[in-house]
Amino acid sequence: MDFQEACEEARKIAFSFSNPLIVHHYDTDGITSGAIVTGAFIDERRPYRRRCIKKLDDVAIDELAKEKEIIFVDLGGGNKRVNELEDVLIIDHHQTDGIEKPQVNPLLYGIDGSTELCAAGTAYFIFGKRIELAITGAVGDMQLPFIGKNNELVEIGEKDGRVRVEEDISFYGRYCRPLVQFLQYSDEPYIPGLSYREERCLQLLETLEIPLKNGEKYRTYSDLTKEEKTRLISAIAEILIERGKIKEVNELITKSYVFPKNKMNESYEAGEFSTLLNACGRHNRDDIGVGVALGVEDYFEEARKLLQLHRKMLREGIAYASANIQDFGEFYFIDGRGIIDESIIGIICGMVLNANWKKPVVGIANSNNNQLKVSSRGKGGNLGLIMKKAAALCGGVGGGHRMAAGASIPSSKLNEFLLAVGSELADKK
Repeated sequence: MDFQEACEEARKIAFSFSNPLIVHHYDTDGITSGAIVTGAFIDERRPYRRRCIKKLDDVAIDELAKEKEIIFVDLGGGNKRVNELEDVLIIDHHQTDGIEKPQVNPLLYGIDGSTELCAAGTAYFIFGKRIELAITGAVGDMQLPFIGKNNELVEIGEKDGRVRVEEDISFYGRYCRPLVQFLQYSDEPYIPGLSYREERCLQLLETLEIPLKNGEKYRTYSDLTKEEKTRLISAIAEILIERGKIKEVNELITKSYVFPKNKMNESYEAGEFSTLLNACGRHNRDDIGVGVALGVEDYFEEARKLLQLHRKMLREGIAYASANIQDFGEFYFIDGRGIIDESIIGIICGMVLNANWKKPVVGIANSNNNQLKVSSRGKGGNLGLIMKKAAALCGGVGGGHRMAAGASIPSSKLNEFLLAVGSELADKK
């Protein structure tokens, strides 16, 4: 059975369920893939229930044991205990092993789930609708530049007039934010000296002779002339190169994906859409995130408020992490317990990661039930496998991708876990 045949079979299984519980992850890929599956059931007027979770650990499995029918989306392939559940369908793209339930996972068909296709893209190939969400999920899952199946998604979207490809700076807010806020709230990448510093942003724009307004209307980045864009990008690149965040200006330029049939708001461009949905999931408002993903206009204002809160937490988290990061030999360590929320520890790890570092960042934050949330980002080995092995030694659960992974472990086992991670990384040299 090839990938497309597996997708067709999965669709049949999904619609054979009488009233399934759709269980999806809480990040952008989880929200978008969950919305694609949810939307498919809405379109078919079939009954369903939906639940968003942060991790599929033993506690979650025990809670789900009473369910008769479950569709796991953007998770499920990394915990063998799903085999204990009744009727299950898994739509995932993370590293998987020993799963006996029906699963559509790109990795099982020679497609790299960390670079070529995410859960949202997989869900699209199963249900065939909402291609904007598939592309937004891939952008949110850091799968740029697109290759393989992701490129196939773009080609399909372009033919349908639902997707347009542009090359430009990879910052949030190109279409919807005034210039000062565009710079001030940039955190992917974080710009030392500019991010979260309004006066510095104003000074830079004044120095570059870039007007803030056209008449009475505040300008957005998309309003700038080609020459103004070049000056601004060069100035930002100079700062980031000096701080070791990037090596050359081209790292700031990426293909962006615009959705012409969407309204000219945060859902118009994949990067902005991704950021908005991510904030909803990270702050336990998956209902808002899925609603926005499905185009419910009433939810957008609440989503914007969640994004403001999200950025405030990121600003405080990055300041703490930058001042307190520790070198543990084989990796850098951020102890975010009591300071950084578990929902953003992974983002913080990615934000402090230096482009020149040859070893990863590992961060921890408090979670529920005396557990710790662990996130890891960077080079040095297959972090997905390392997190899985180290967590298993400590009675926890871990997994993910080669350069972005995580785990959930008992708080009492932290030292044991860190030693195991260090040992695994040393063995990979």
